[in-house]
Amino acid sequence: MKEFNILLVFLFGFFTCLAQQNNEINASKLYGEEFEITSLSHKNEVMAQFASMPVSDSLNLQFKTKVREVCKVKGCWMVVELPEGEQAMVRFKDYGFFMPADILEKEVVLNGLAFVEEMSVDDQRHYAKDGGKTIEEIAKITAPKRTYSFEATGVIVLN
Repeated sequence: MKEFNILLVFLFGFFTCLAQQNNEINASKLYGEEFEITSLSHKNEVMAQFASMPVSDSLNLQFKTKVREVCKVKGCWMVVELPEGEQAMVRFKDYGFFMPADILEKEVVLNGLAFVEEMSVDDQRHYAKDGGKTIEEIAKITAPKRTYSFEATGVIVLN
């Protein structure tokens, strides 16, 4: 009986530790507001919506994509891929959360507002500097640019 009690205590401790580790792993993959994946748009649909959207219009979206770049300073923005070689700049609602720098090339699900904006030269240079671009690359930025943007309320890192 004594061996049985020792076995029970050991198993209870083992499963408690295992459950805590799983909770930590799951919690670390969600950033920002919790959301349920309900209607994922395909990347081609997202690109078509971005391309036809006028500047300053917005659209609620959820879509899955791959991370191409993350702010090296503190994770306050990231760039994700779109079809046809295009990219979208992702910022986080009210700077309420930041992303880790080690998620390059990982799949994410974004939840929030998609919009098109005209990015100023100063903003482009600021993001280039945060992204670790060289002085020569930053100096080549000389004109405003139409950009696809996304304000995420929540991000799930899938892998």
